[in-house]
Amino acid sequence: MLPLAERLRPKTLNDYIGQEHLVGEGAILRQMITSGNLSSFILWGQPGVGKTTLARIIAHELERPFYTLSAVTSGVKEVREVIDKARLANQGLFASGQKGSPILFIDEIHRFSKSQQDSLLGAVEEGVITLIGATTENPSFEVINPLLSRCQIYVLHPLEKHHLEILLERALTQDEHICSLHIEVKETEALFRYSGGDARKLLNIIELVTNSGVHIIDNETVTKQLQQNPVAYDKDGELHYDIISAFIKSIRGSDPDAAIYWLARMVAAGEDPKFIARRLVISASEDIGLANPNALLVANACFDALTKLGWPEGRIPLAMATIYLATSQKSNSAYLAIDQALKTVEQTGNEPVPLHLRNAPTKLMDELGYGAEYQYAHDFPNHFVEQQYLPDELKDMRFWTPQGSPQEVKMKEWMEHLWKRE
Repeated sequence: MLPLAERLRPKTLNDYIGQEHLVGEGAILRQMITSGNLSSFILWGQPGVGKTTLARIIAHELERPFYTLSAVTSGVKEVREVIDKARLANQGLFASGQKGSPILFIDEIHRFSKSQQDSLLGAVEEGVITLIGATTENPSFEVINPLLSRCQIYVLHPLEKHHLEILLERALTQDEHICSLHIEVKETEALFRYSGGDARKLLNIIELVTNSGVHIIDNETVTKQLQQNPVAYDKDGELHYDIISAFIKSIRGSDPDAAIYWLARMVAAGEDPKFIARRLVISASEDIGLANPNALLVANACFDALTKLGWPEGRIPLAMATIYLATSQKSNSAYLAIDQALKTVEQTGNEPVPLHLRNAPTKLMDELGYGAEYQYAHDFPNHFVEQQYLPDELKDMRFWTPQGSPQEVKMKEWMEHLWKRE
């Protein structure tokens, strides 16, 4: 019998759950499907949010030939063979009057080497194929720029509670095997919490619990089954997201022993070292920040050393950086500041730049007073002169709130000294 997640895989766009920002009424991918003008794109999101399903549905809705490759098992040879098949299929589409090219779906495209990605460029550029890639990693790190420039990037979000409720209802009412078991659902909190917004994980947990002979789903039953079968519901490797989460939270919580333990778990499991190193760079910026700016230098140096040393020696700079970050003082003030500033930009739009801060590259702009009253800070004591730098409507806004680390206390005191304000 096929797994429950495969048995319930949606076949049409109307049955697809989640990602309304991409496939809802008027959204970009729905418009592409409706118009038939499909361009190449990459779907970026965690496992179980519907990347593969969405690619299959798009091919089905557009009635296009659909080819799949896995970056884990395919090389340049397989890519070229598929492209040759697509050229022949293109001739058939053209002869029948259909527009558009065959769709090539590449799962885990971030695992493709540069040469493998290079082998796709010509076919994408010429329109021999329409590429749909799927990745759990930031494409800007792992996909070469020439390919990125030919593809849009669409982010898929974890499913929300109401999405998971729909999935659960479908499993209980539409799957013949589950229906025959007459399952009673009393509680869903543990079921949804362990699924983590992942549709496949949710259905795997349901299948695990119901296959154990249990006919009642509640928090205790779900927790007990998962404790007895810690990997059973993680058939496709999603567990590594839980472990990297524990790793980062241990660093954030200043527990070097726990951080090193979770690092060892990832190393022993064969996790991509660069995946770990990137998370260290993020942690140094987000969780340590201005409390210890050297943390970002250490994390970057770790990434660089890892690249130069290779494996297994690279585990040592990973361990050094992990301990350094875990034992550093913490601050997320920079993280909060940029998010608050972005929120303000979204709410207020494009406020005009104050006249004295504007650039004056032309005579007309100079005559209009662009930059005329600007005061050059280095001409004044302490390299500072008080003047307005924010737009008029936002001149009293404060985005950065210093926190209690010694480093930020000093920064706060210096700003108060200069600006004569709290």
